[in-house]
Amino acid sequence: MNRQGADQPFRRRVFYIPGYDPIHPRRYRELYRKEGAAQSQISGYDIALKPKKSGGNYGWHVDAIMDGRAAQADFEVLVWSDIVRGSMDGSIAGTYLQLVRTAWIYISTGALWRLMKLRKGPVIAALYPVGMLLLQLLLAGFAFWGIASLIGVGFGQLEQQLWPGRIFTPLFYPSIGLSLVAGGVCAIAVLRWFKRKDNRFYAYYLMHDYAYSAAQRGGYPAELETRITAFSDAIAAALQEDVGEVLVVGHSSGAYLAVSVLADLLRAGRVPETGPALGFLSLGQVVPMVSFLPKADRLRRDLHELAATDALTWVDVTAPGDGCAFALCDPVAVSGVAPEGKKWPLVFSAAFTQTLSPARWKALRWRFFRLHFQYLCAFDRPKDYDYFQITAGPIPLGQRYAGRPPSKSRIETPVNGFRNMAP
Repeated sequence: MNRQGADQPFRRRVFYIPGYDPIHPRRYRELYRKEGAAQSQISGYDIALKPKKSGGNYGWHVDAIMDGRAAQADFEVLVWSDIVRGSMDGSIAGTYLQLVRTAWIYISTGALWRLMKLRKGPVIAALYPVGMLLLQLLLAGFAFWGIASLIGVGFGQLEQQLWPGRIFTPLFYPSIGLSLVAGGVCAIAVLRWFKRKDNRFYAYYLMHDYAYSAAQRGGYPAELETRITAFSDAIAAALQEDVGEVLVVGHSSGAYLAVSVLADLLRAGRVPETGPALGFLSLGQVVPMVSFLPKADRLRRDLHELAATDALTWVDVTAPGDGCAFALCDPVAVSGVAPEGKKWPLVFSAAFTQTLSPARWKALRWRFFRLHFQYLCAFDRPKDYDYFQITAGPIPLGQRYAGRPPSKSRIETPVNGFRNMAP
């Protein structure tokens, strides 16, 4: 394999695993097209997208010329958005039940307190939907009380006019019933309004995200295990092709799915020794949110095995400016499953405050959800992290970061209370 000549474009297969996202994968193509064009103008290289020619998963083709060398990349999005949408079909009442159950799992297992020892940002992000949903419930309660009281006072005045001095008038019980019904209708209307506007508040979306990860107390649901197997099959097929590199990119929740996908490939002996270089780029990872749960035995084993292999290069990029990620937290070490002779991941920061201009940083600083996707976007002051050079350029991941030291401020303290691993 990998019989490419020196005069041929460097060829790469890229598999992108999104986080918990219900949106069609075309969103990632359009993001890549727009941000790639912006980065090429800043960094002075050429990059162009074309439709994907082959079948299979949704994707696109990229032609690039960087540093005078040509490269080609075929992207595939490994889709699990249908599973995400299915997990988000709950009612308002069902979402509040998820809130209670998920909060209980993280609190009763001690995972919440241990996570706070790492980074408070993602824990606050996890508590945000809890606080926002409770605030919405409180506002609905105020609406109920206000409307019910208003109607009750109106009926009371009418009763005193019709039956002065009487308490139990013919309208006494009907007025109570009507007040409660009207108040209830108003409260439900408030809750439904918030749910319809969740594209602004993200409370339901984030609650479903954390609830899905915690539903099996860290274990993978059966439908997700099936999808992980399908992802492994797609990557295994690419590893048999005549390309220079197969690169797996996992963003947010997609990072821990990628860990399990790659670990499955290695255990099954499906990574050929003479095949393409295998790279793994984890971006904005939230691995501890799952690996710190009691039944995440499978994920902890996968982290343990992936950290010691010579079969791939694993680079983990986060940034303290991203409040939704466990920035600079080594996902293997903090999970307490670092093996002897640990090699991976190489942990370093995208350093948003340095790689974004002051004006750009000011514009994005409080847009937390947007910052969580900055790893996939253009930087106006790029350093050694450039998503488009990594995914579409002529240099494999391992070669690009050979000798690159990890960030000195990385966190490696093993604070996880659950360290059992699947056999």
